[in-house]
Amino acid sequence: PFHHFLIMLSRLTTSFALRASRSLAVGSSRSMTTIQQVATADEAWKKSCFSGMDFTINDEETVYDAVQKLAGFNIGCLVTVDNDGNMTGVVSERDYVCKIALLGRTSKETMVKQISTKVPNLVTAKPTDTVEDCMARMLTKDIRHLPLVSEEGKVMGMISIKDLVKTLVLEKEQTIKVLSDFALGKGGVLGSE
Repeated sequence: PFHHFLIMLSRLTTSFALRASRSLAVGSSRSMTTIQQVATADEAWKKSCFSGMDFTINDEETVYDAVQKLAGFNIGCLVTVDNDGNMTGVVSERDYVCKIALLGRTSKETMVKQISTKVPNLVTAKPTDTVEDCMARMLTKDIRHLPLVSEEGKVMGMISIKDLVKTLVLEKEQTIKVLSDFALGKGGVLGSE
């Protein structure tokens, strides 16, 4: 429900901003405030806690090792990789709870690859995907993390729903400022430099 509200708010303000930008005079000599029209997954990742950290774990390691890494970095998901560093899937706190704790298995005797979500079933994002598109994928699949995969298919990052919400809120605050400045006669051009 809250995520649906954020997506709807995002689409509404973007639509309004685009319509308003068409009606604004261009070429004014006043100082203008501008906004970016659409935030991307790459921008969200660069502000994320996952940026600059090793968010991977070898799928041959134990679930115990994964849990230690999750707790150590205070994160909820890791990208699993094979011995060559290729992405094989993801493992999350939810995987631990549902596939280890509830089934009475032990994390020290279970390999990450036994509980992880594998690549064929994995939902990912590209750096150029919009924040709204990423949120829609997460909501559709009821997940909280997306591996960020380059055009070449290499994993480059991870984004969480929290990262997307923060980016969306910042984007909307910038839109509101520009619209407020324009309404108050301070100038403002939407979608231009």
